[in-house]
Amino acid sequence: MTADPLSLPFDTEEMLHGLRPWIETESPTFDAAAVNRMMDVAHYDLAALGARTERIPGRMGLGDSLRAEIPHPRQGEGGILLLGHLDTVHPLGTLKVLPFRREGGICYGPGLMDMKGGNYVYLDAIRKILAAGIETPLPITVLFTPDEEIGTPATRDLIETEAKRHKYILVPEPARPDGGAVIGRYAIARFNLQTRGRPSHAGWALSEGRSAIAAMARKVAEIEGMTGEDITFSVGVFNAGTWVNCVSSVCDAEVLSMAKTQELLDEGVAKMLALGTDEGDVVLEVKRGVTRPIWEPDQPGTMALFDMAKDICKELGFDLSAASAGGGSDGNFTGALGLPTLDSIGVRGQGLHTLGEHIEIDSLVERARLAAGLYCRLGA
Repeated sequence: MTADPLSLPFDTEEMLHGLRPWIETESPTFDAAAVNRMMDVAHYDLAALGARTERIPGRMGLGDSLRAEIPHPRQGEGGILLLGHLDTVHPLGTLKVLPFRREGGICYGPGLMDMKGGNYVYLDAIRKILAAGIETPLPITVLFTPDEEIGTPATRDLIETEAKRHKYILVPEPARPDGGAVIGRYAIARFNLQTRGRPSHAGWALSEGRSAIAAMARKVAEIEGMTGEDITFSVGVFNAGTWVNCVSSVCDAEVLSMAKTQELLDEGVAKMLALGTDEGDVVLEVKRGVTRPIWEPDQPGTMALFDMAKDICKELGFDLSAASAGGGSDGNFTGALGLPTLDSIGVRGQGLHTLGEHIEIDSLVERARLAAGLYCRLGA
């Protein structure tokens, strides 16, 4: 008799024990060696499942990617792609102020919510399925990448090429605040700005200088003032200055824009690029960075995938909602390609990208059962 995938013996304490090394292996995007140490941890866990693994060397100074094909009679064929990232926004040393710890029904740790918790849960579902001797209707491939937190500049091609081989894409990013899934995403555009002025001694010849910092600071208010209900602009990085007694001649900044429609995105990009000028005493250069495309909601394949997930959740005793969302993820790429993609089906929690990042522990088993149901029913 085949085991019921929704009743597999998931164990919260076992899952927390397995998650701990994932969280205590810090993996900030810009530290390739740290990200690769995290890839090593995941690589071992996948190899222990008997998966056929492939380490894909990083580029652009970033970490490696990891692809794994789960044991199956049709291993290697397209089927279900589990897509996740193992980089985080938290710098090395964050564990000193945000250690992996449990407090009642909450567990804390850097990257636990975004998105190591979801990745681990969906691997644990595979582990339990294999242990129960269940053969999923479709083969499963796992792809973990190193650069999602900076817009996926190095691995977008890899993700899109791999995703096109598969019928369904599962992205266990953290659930929306109400616990719901994501079935569409707004576009995300990044911009790199630089002002270049004229240096001088700040105490002796202040009037001779032209401050790149002051010019950029004035632009911050102008840029963030362009934010509206359906498009936002945020200056998230601002770097300048070496000596306080020198008028700074160079200042760099980075801007993130989110738009709900392609038309608004195009308008926002045009506004940002129009800010650039080479006239006057201070030059402003604006360069467009990486962009996540609009993933239009309500695509038939994605909605059919969501309907299955919703039915599984109903059997598990809770309702699953769905909506289009901001934030951006690698689901933007697969959804924009028209591939059936279900995003934000990972753990529930709060405080991602902050020193209060945490998950609700009871969501570990809940989401593992959802994962098992999806693996075992998709393609049946």
